[in-house]
Amino acid sequence: MNFVSIILPFYKKKEYIKETISSVLAQTFTDYEIIIIYDETDNTNLEFIKSIIKNNEKIKIIINERNCGAGESRNIGIKNSKGNFIAFIDADDIWKNDKLENQLNYMIQNDIQASHTSYDIIDDNGKEISRRTARNVDYNDLLASCDIGLSSVIIKKDILSEDCKFANLQTKEDYVLWLKLAKKGIIFYGVDKSFLKWRKLKKSLSSSSGRKLLDGYKVYNKYLNFNFIKSFFCLLRLSLNYLKKK
Repeated sequence: MNFVSIILPFYKKKEYIKETISSVLAQTFTDYEIIIIYDETDNTNLEFIKSIIKNNEKIKIIINERNCGAGESRNIGIKNSKGNFIAFIDADDIWKNDKLENQLNYMIQNDIQASHTSYDIIDDNGKEISRRTARNVDYNDLLASCDIGLSSVIIKKDILSEDCKFANLQTKEDYVLWLKLAKKGIIFYGVDKSFLKWRKLKKSLSSSSGRKLLDGYKVYNKYLNFNFIKSFFCLLRLSLNYLKKK
């Protein structure tokens, strides 16, 4: 039996979390659990989330003792998961209701360990502003450009390990994991159908250019152990490829 654990970190996304959770609960595939990792020290929003889920047996909330960040929160969620497949969604993104069913069928039928999908990019108000197209990517592809939308990813749990997990970074924590998995020979197969609306927020960490450059350098230098010159070259290439997509 195939069972999916859906990992959802929460930090200051109160205005969007209800729509996110509703999009997961509306899935046509129903053999799943939702693990919400509450990463705030104030419990005000915790009560709001509890009022949304209303003791739904599919949903488990893990409360961090301190603010850990999205990467470590996802690692905590994975450690507490029961599924043989792991899916990820951020607290401001929206799944289409047939995402899990179609993506899982594709993976099972083709014996695939990791997949991602195309997705629509929306603004704060839900207006579509652009689209990203998924393609098959390997390690060399990922070194040049990170074209994997986190909330579109499903992976087999057994490919994860202590040396293959989310990094302790404010941004690009997922990029480290994709690279480490790809370095082991795992291909991320792309499903060219949009099953996701990814919200681009003006004030989010992922929109901060300075933070992305700093964390991008750390990806190569700290986590992949590249020297300064190679790290700088990879960061420059990554940045140029990102600008081409805008």
